[in-house]
Amino acid sequence: MALQAGIVGLPNVGKSTLFNAVSNSAKAEASNYRFCTIDPNIGLVDVPDPRLNKLAELVNPARIVPTQIEIVDIAGLVRGASKGEGLGNKFLANIREVDAIIHVVRCFEDENILRDEGPVNPVSDKEIIDIELQLKDLESVVKKIQRTEKQIKLDPKLKVELEVLIKCKDHLEKGKSIRELVFDKEQKTAITDLFLLTDKPVLYVANVDEASMHTGNKYSDALLEAVKNEKAEVIIMNNNIEAQIAEMDNLEDRLLFMEEYQMKEPALDRLIHSAYKLLDLHTYFTAGPLEVRAWTIHEGWKAPQAAGVIHTDFEKGFIKAEVISYDDFIKYGSEAACREVGRLRIEGKEYVVKDGDVMHFRFSPS
Repeated sequence: MALQAGIVGLPNVGKSTLFNAVSNSAKAEASNYRFCTIDPNIGLVDVPDPRLNKLAELVNPARIVPTQIEIVDIAGLVRGASKGEGLGNKFLANIREVDAIIHVVRCFEDENILRDEGPVNPVSDKEIIDIELQLKDLESVVKKIQRTEKQIKLDPKLKVELEVLIKCKDHLEKGKSIRELVFDKEQKTAITDLFLLTDKPVLYVANVDEASMHTGNKYSDALLEAVKNEKAEVIIMNNNIEAQIAEMDNLEDRLLFMEEYQMKEPALDRLIHSAYKLLDLHTYFTAGPLEVRAWTIHEGWKAPQAAGVIHTDFEKGFIKAEVISYDDFIKYGSEAACREVGRLRIEGKEYVVKDGDVMHFRFSPS
């Protein structure tokens, strides 16, 4: 589905280190330099899912294929980016293309790592990014207001659209983000074509020092307080430790390393799950002797749409879906056993696929 979460933040907060840790197909150069990452790096990231392995234990397939999301490493923004400072226009355009934002905030002290903004201040850092995105959105909204005011004379139906745009303008001028506003489906169409930066969902990463990776610190506490009304999740982690874990190919080495740091799981797993949830994504499975595979769909998708993720022909020629809940598959141990006890259901075009469904599609080839 190529859904993307973009990593953003000020320079030298740990963005590329985080990208290196989560990406299994691309590596970004991590260095103490303001514009180390000029072009956005894109990496495909496996979504950890223990259900996949449990299904594989029962089915014993030739291969296991996890689902993935794309993570985009976007170069550090600076104050004035909305006016073109620090190649700001280029970086803001990169953000406009992603579906969700992972905002990395520095919550550690280190005199060896450059910082343009003076003493460590995560709240101020967050606000700098917010302001730059809000200013760019305000520019986009004002331009559309000007166009709509001219067109409304010929098309009075644009009155609702203009009202939405003016509401957005007033909100942005107060230093607030568009995602805080609530619009119905019709109202939302007024700004859909603008791809507003502050309308994108956000997940915060508090990059703390090693000593604070389990408890947080005064900086991460300040960030938590600053975003408490945003309904946004904050992941507390040490990006360097996570990068070291990700570099280990041997599972036993990883487990020993994590035990040393008293970690039950990498914080990256929580981050990837949270990013997946942030994008309103669900997973369904196909299970057979060739492969057990996870597939990504949007929450609320119906069976034909879900089938289309495998191949467009599956959606076009959709007839029925054979569905077993994950819990039933694990309980009874196989598709045949589920069928025998009546736990395999036949669903039609209106069936809304649930997270964890194990599915097989019947379709008519075109």
